Amino acid sequence: MIRLIALVVTGFALSAAAAADKPNLIFILSDDLAQGDLGCYGQKLIQTPNLDRMAQEGTRYLQGYCGTSVCAPSRSTLMTGLHTGHCPIRANREIQPEGQKPLPAGTITVAKILKNAGYVTACCGKWGMGMFDTTGSPLKLGFDHFFGYNCQRHAHSYFPAYLYNDDQRIELPGNDGKGVGKTYAQNLIADETLKFVRANRDRPFFLYYSITLPHGRFEIDDQGVYKDKPWTETQKNYAAMVTRLDTHVGRLLSLLKELKIDEQTLVMLAGDNGSSFDPKSEVGRLFDQASNGLRGFKRGLYEGALRQAALARWPGKVPAGRVTDEPWAFWDFLPTAAELVGTSVPAECKTDGVSLVSFLKGGPAPKRDHFYWELHEGTSLQAVRFGDWKAVRNGPEAPIELYDLKTDAGEAHNLAAEKPDLVAKVEALMKASRTEDPDWPLVQKRLGKAKKKK
Repeated sequence: MIRLIALVVTGFALSAAAAADKPNLIFILSDDLAQGDLGCYGQKLIQTPNLDRMAQEGTRYLQGYCGTSVCAPSRSTLMTGLHTGHCPIRANREIQPEGQKPLPAGTITVAKILKNAGYVTACCGKWGMGMFDTTGSPLKLGFDHFFGYNCQRHAHSYFPAYLYNDDQRIELPGNDGKGVGKTYAQNLIADETLKFVRANRDRPFFLYYSITLPHGRFEIDDQGVYKDKPWTETQKNYAAMVTRLDTHVGRLLSLLKELKIDEQTLVMLAGDNGSSFDPKSEVGRLFDQASNGLRGFKRGLYEGALRQAALARWPGKVPAGRVTDEPWAFWDFLPTAAELVGTSVPAECKTDGVSLVSFLKGGPAPKRDHFYWELHEGTSLQAVRFGDWKAVRNGPEAPIELYDLKTDAGEAHNLAAEKPDLVAKVEALMKASRTEDPDWPLVQKRLGKAKKKK
């Protein structure tokens, strides 16, 4: 009996040690957060003390790339490890009365991989990749728990009439879904993230915190320190939404310290696209989101639309105070997570990503042949980067533009006419990097009509 008890105790000890060796993973994906919104990237008017501290305690990335420059496909690349030339979702596609085009049955996600490796998994915030009765439900794709908005259109309201707890609709009395209400939904979502972390403090967990802030509509329950600023109501609300995001991230980081799991937890934060605003717009003009000198914004494929705010923090593992301009992309997260937890990427998961583990810990970025993006919001757009060369084609019948990012990060000087050999390489890469899909043909849209490329 004594020997049996000793074996049981030893077994528990080994299990605890194994769990301790597996880091907790938190990926915070903010909806529309731009580099220019954060103090650590140069913002002067919006207060982001917690994220600025996160940057000081970890690494800030100047060339972290989103999956593409709108919600659903960008999130799909993060979940699947596939860039938008291969990803099953390559644009926002609504389904009435609620939801988006779902990820297909059998899709391998980072959540599935981690769940199979013994992790408890949760998504809190916005999903946008399939309603609960479809193949794209988060509960069918590796998540043990869901809380928030399934549909990204529904997530436009910060005072919604309801949210979802797993697949069960929960009503929010007093909210009209049109900007008026008693309950600010993001506060409930933030509370749920803390609840999940507390409940799973003693086992390895993956939290995908898909926070809706600061995406429009620009609604906030309290403008806080911005209330008396000589700004428009939209500008006050936007600033308050960014600061609320900062506050909620700060609460989560504080909880990790309180629970003494800070050093066991990798926290990554990113926006799902680059800047959302034309520099001449009401919000973009005041907050100078284009101050980093990049060209373009949401729904384009220039650098200003693709480079997003990106931070990583893991005390003792991710170097503190590091700032790097080496590139990575959303589709790298899946192989990174697999390596971190000591498992392999399933053979049937043909990921386009490469593991960032060594890079996260202070090494150089992994070598790769190229990055690729496409987007199908009207005219089909394509972009490719190899080394410091970046190419954009704004439609299948448009000419290829070529830029040297090393000397021209703002993509102001098109060198295509001077580099025909590189243009030919770009054309070959664009062709080779995509899988033909009847849902995502290359389309040139003009005068209200769309023409498919033959």
